[in-house]
Amino acid sequence: MRIVIRGLFLLALVAALAFYWLAYWPLRDKHPATAPARGVLVITGARIYGTPDAPAIEDGTIIVRDGKIAAVGERLPVPAEAQVITCKGCAVTAGFWNAHVHFTEPKWAGADRTSAAQLQAQIEAMLTSRGFTTVVDTGSNLRSTIPLRRRIELGEILGPRIYTAGSAQYPPNGIPYYLKNTLPRWMVWLMPQPATPAESAKVEEQNIENGADLLKLFTGSYVERGKVLPMPLDNARAAVAVAHAHRQLAFAHESDARGVRVAMDSGVDVLAHAADTATDVDETMLRELVAKHMAMIPTLKMFRTTVTTNPSYLDPIYAQVRRFHELGGDLIFGTDVGYMTDYDTTDEFEALALCGLSGRDILRMLTTAPAAKFNTAAATGTIEVGKAGDLTVLDADPIDNAKGFASVRYTIRNGTVIWRHP
Repeated sequence: MRIVIRGLFLLALVAALAFYWLAYWPLRDKHPATAPARGVLVITGARIYGTPDAPAIEDGTIIVRDGKIAAVGERLPVPAEAQVITCKGCAVTAGFWNAHVHFTEPKWAGADRTSAAQLQAQIEAMLTSRGFTTVVDTGSNLRSTIPLRRRIELGEILGPRIYTAGSAQYPPNGIPYYLKNTLPRWMVWLMPQPATPAESAKVEEQNIENGADLLKLFTGSYVERGKVLPMPLDNARAAVAVAHAHRQLAFAHESDARGVRVAMDSGVDVLAHAADTATDVDETMLRELVAKHMAMIPTLKMFRTTVTTNPSYLDPIYAQVRRFHELGGDLIFGTDVGYMTDYDTTDEFEALALCGLSGRDILRMLTTAPAAKFNTAAATGTIEVGKAGDLTVLDADPIDNAKGFASVRYTIRNGTVIWRHP
């Protein structure tokens, strides 16, 4: 009998340790301090777009010392100890943001245990080869994203700064059909679908405790093709109140006009997509979005890539983005990569140009707009003395041809080259 009891005890202990190792150990050190940058990096001979609105500096020099921009100007003297990037013909901007990504592909699972070389290759393919020095994950398993972020910040992997929403919240019985039909049943069962405002608040408190930096709500969820289920307004308000109490932003996947209304009335800060059931999002609603200072991430390529190329579906979305921009709406760049497995950014830039955005408008979406929204404009978003040495170096000038934003030669974060074109 003792042998049986001892065996059961050991089995329970092993199960408990395994559960801890899988469920809690990956969540340790949720917001690690960034490893300090050391040394001097200099870029010479470049055309520098310090801000989206200022004239370019021709034949410019940028000096980054210990991770911070120390000097910017024309033909500055180069310190003898500097690592020098000679960049005649290049254009340099502040580091790009991608404010809509996901780490939900199977390859990100077990990021705590995956080899650094494999994670490095994955990060480069999806993000750093596209010029991104900061990304916003709008929904993932924190047990994948927190270890990935930790390994980047500790210097094991060269990668972007990561903000994460962790688990998104859905309406009751409101998991989108395209997720329900593709994800394992156990994973769908774990996705939060709180029934009451109190449950919504509790879910968000736990998400923040586990390491989330922002809130993601499905205020309108496609439970069937062509059928959107809106989130109860009181649920959305409760979750947003928790996020704002923690000084975090709230993002919404809204889908249609009813989802937009829930997002607006609950205090959401950012629409994670343009509404793809776009015909009901009228002029009055767009003006109200602008008046409330809500931002929008268009994700135009995603709709064409994962839904349909039919112009009757796409044209109203483009028209919505175009009019929102004309009204002075706050647009932020994001692609939905991770859900969308085509990582190339060229088509997104071309689609934004078709919506009437200039090269400087797109540069604003990539730099100053997200930095302002995330309240980091004092440290990032422009090339100015004292700010972080986050830079994107391009082969072509993007201001007159938006496709130039996709032609990346170097991606630099805190004065360290985290990707270079081979």
